[in-house]
Amino acid sequence: MSERWDEIIDWEKRRQSEDSFFEKLLHNHGVENVLDIACGTGFHSIHLAKAGFNVKAADGSEAMLAKTKENAKLYNVDFEVEKADWLKLTNTISEKYDAVICLGNALTHLFYEDYYRRALEQIYQVLNKGGILVADQRNYDAILETGYSSKHKYYYCGDEVEVKPIIIEDDFVRFAYKFSENEKYYLTLHPIRIDNLSQYILDAGFEKVETYGDFKKDYDKYDSDFIIQVAQK
Repeated sequence: MSERWDEIIDWEKRRQSEDSFFEKLLHNHGVENVLDIACGTGFHSIHLAKAGFNVKAADGSEAMLAKTKENAKLYNVDFEVEKADWLKLTNTISEKYDAVICLGNALTHLFYEDYYRRALEQIYQVLNKGGILVADQRNYDAILETGYSSKHKYYYCGDEVEVKPIIIEDDFVRFAYKFSENEKYYLTLHPIRIDNLSQYILDAGFEKVETYGDFKKDYDKYDSDFIIQVAQK
């Protein structure tokens, strides 16, 4: 699905909906060096690099890394790109960073509490003191409690694909990405609740966690498509 991922995102619409949220957030925390551990096709790595941050992009998928490199050339930016496993991040990443970002609902590819804890402990180790973790997820609290809805405004903004869950259970949600009747893709993800992820982050050693809904500090828990958590080491 990596070849179609940019159609799901729609870079221009996503850029408009975010309104430089992450650039402003990182600047406010005095960040210079950023590790993007779920770079996907490179959207955030590229825009952060263009905004003046020193970026390293990583992902577990060779196909996504290839698209990141392709898009970086298209946008005329240059940064290091490397394959990395979140559970063994320090085996690959030896540098320390002011910020680690894990965006695009990526952490929910982890299905076990132990995996979340191990990944967050690894992230903690590659951060400078005072550095921040920025992670997001779909609003699974709302999905599990009130059902799925979407403003189709944040993150996945493409008009050529229909995205919706076809199975919703307490321990997994299966999403369908439909481009046409003959072209569908599926992702099964773990619907981690907001408070659970916050607690795992704190247990990893982070001092505090701030939460945003659809890029707003004051938000309605059941009217936000995506949740962003910011934690400081």
